Amino acid sequence: MATIEEILELEQLERDIFRGQAHESYLQRTFGGQVAAQALVSATRTVSPEFHVHSLHGYFLRPGIPDRPAVYLVERLRDGRSFVTRRITGIQNGEAIFSMSASFHIGNEGIEHQDTMPTVPPADSIPDPLEDPDLPKTGVVREWENFDIRRIPNEEFVTDPLLASQQRVWFRYRHTLPDDNVFHVCTLAYMSDMTLLGSAKAAHPGVDVQEASLDHAMWFMRPFRADEWLLYDQTSPFAGSGRALTQGRIFDTTGRLVAAVTQEASPVPADPVPPLRQDDRR
Repeated sequence: MATIEEILELEQLERDIFRGQAHESYLQRTFGGQVAAQALVSATRTVSPEFHVHSLHGYFLRPGIPDRPAVYLVERLRDGRSFVTRRITGIQNGEAIFSMSASFHIGNEGIEHQDTMPTVPPADSIPDPLEDPDLPKTGVVREWENFDIRRIPNEEFVTDPLLASQQRVWFRYRHTLPDDNVFHVCTLAYMSDMTLLGSAKAAHPGVDVQEASLDHAMWFMRPFRADEWLLYDQTSPFAGSGRALTQGRIFDTTGRLVAAVTQEASPVPADPVPPLRQDDRR
C-alpha cells in the first residue's frame, strides 16, 4: 500500500491549486483522513513557515473515488500578524467532495493547563495485528499496514460510568518519518480518522455498520512525532437520528496532550457485499 510520504506528496498545479494522486485502496470510498490530510498539506503550502496550524474544521460533502486524483483549491481568507486563515475545497469530477477551513497561529505566552492522560497498559503489551496469527487480516488492516494500531481491550482500562461509549487505542506510523513538524501534523490529520467511529460502536457490540464521516475537526496543542506511540482516548457522548458524535484526545507517551478531535458520522447498516480492491472494480 502507499506510504504516507506518497499520500502527502501533492503536485502544485498553480499558485493555490494542488493535486493529490490516486493510490491503490481496499476501500470503496476514499479514506476521509486522506482527503483531510491532503487538504491540510495544500493549505500549509500557502502559509509562511513561522505560522503553525492550530485548528481545522472540515465537511465531507460527497464520497471520494479512490482510484482518481483529487484537486484542492486554496482560498486565502486572511493573512494577519498573528493568525492566518485558509479555506480549502477538494474536487473530483468537477464536484466538491470536501470543504475545510484551517487556522494558523504564531504562538504566544499565556495560561496553561491540560487533562491528565488516562492510565492504560503500554502499547507493546498489546498484540500487533500484523504479527498476531489469531487476529484476522481484514482489508482495513491491510489498507493501513504502514500504521501500527492497537486497540486496548476494555477489561484492561477503567471505564468512566458517566460516559455512554468509549474506547482507547495506541497508534503510530511504523516507519521513521522526516524531522519536519508540519509533516507529522499532516500525518496525524490522516491518522485521526482511524478507529474514531469505533468509540460509538463500542456501546453496541455485534452491530455491523459502515462508517460514513460527515465532518471532522481537530485542534493541535504541541509538537509531537507521529512515528512514536500516541494514545487516542475516544468517547461517543451521543448516537441517534442516524448520526453519532465522537470525540478524541491524543496524548504522547509522556502524558502531554498534543491534539483533540471531534467528528460526527453516520453509522449506516453494513453493505452485505464486501468492499472491493481497486483492481477488482475495473
